[in-house]
Amino acid sequence: MSEHGFEAEGLVRRFGGTTALDGVDLAAGRGRVLGLLGPNGAGKTTVIRILATLLRPDAGRAAVAGFDVVRHPARVRERIALSGQHTSVDEELTGRANLTMIGRLLDLPRRRAEERAGELLGRFGLEDAANRPVAGYSGGMRRRLDLAASLVGRPEVLFLDEPSVGLDPGKRDELWQLIRGLAADGVTVLLTTQYLEEADALADEITVIDGGRVVAAGPPAELKRRIGGHTIAVRLDDPADAGRAAAILAAVAGRAPELAARAELVVPVTGDDALYETTARFREERIGVAELSLRLPSLDEVFHALTDDSAKAAR
Repeated sequence: MSEHGFEAEGLVRRFGGTTALDGVDLAAGRGRVLGLLGPNGAGKTTVIRILATLLRPDAGRAAVAGFDVVRHPARVRERIALSGQHTSVDEELTGRANLTMIGRLLDLPRRRAEERAGELLGRFGLEDAANRPVAGYSGGMRRRLDLAASLVGRPEVLFLDEPSVGLDPGKRDELWQLIRGLAADGVTVLLTTQYLEEADALADEITVIDGGRVVAAGPPAELKRRIGGHTIAVRLDDPADAGRAAAILAAVAGRAPELAARAELVVPVTGDDALYETTARFREERIGVAELSLRLPSLDEVFHALTDDSAKAAR
């Protein structure tokens, strides 16, 4: 059995004169979440369609659950599920009927299909709405039902193409908890998303593609360290101390701090020692702080830095 839920090496895919993928490599271990990030048109959906056996690569290889996607597509399809940006459930049927129907389409006996529907309705908190037509469901309920539908066949690998599009922050948090639960159960997840905080919260590893090529890959924390090191951020008790605080930060960091949102002074530093030195000097000068933190760049900053560099290199 392969140690990877899915893996790809040197994937190339062309559409006429356009090269959508130009040598993409990626992999995720079993029970892990891989975040696939990139600007619109970068090739994310093309990767998913190849791994899901909906497209054949022009070059390279890919395997899912240990089976080659070109040589053994039927074996791959038995082990995967795909949930796209738009829900695919039948609005005229009830939630229970939708899940039971999918179970029957997957050749489950009727009783087992009904049992599986009940299990998933409970897991996704839809018991109270189980016998109501889906047309009356909220957006969050439809998304949960769509995700439940993708799990009827107990997939080993789940492809989620922007699953939280259109969800409010509360419903998005619920979806995140469900995805974490799936990974804990051993399901390998490939996640594409436009919400970078979503990838930061869920992904064990991140692959960033731009122009059909991988421009960076690694755990979120590693990518953050690679792009920008640490930043000290300070919010003072008394704004009148800003001049003295800025002078201390400039001496510690070797450059003047900037004034950011919420009246924060922020400055890049080279390591943890800068925080200890800043704290000591503030204490000596009796400068009170409301907040003082040492932080890595956000994933948004990483993403924009990587894709901006990729765009410059392509010119």
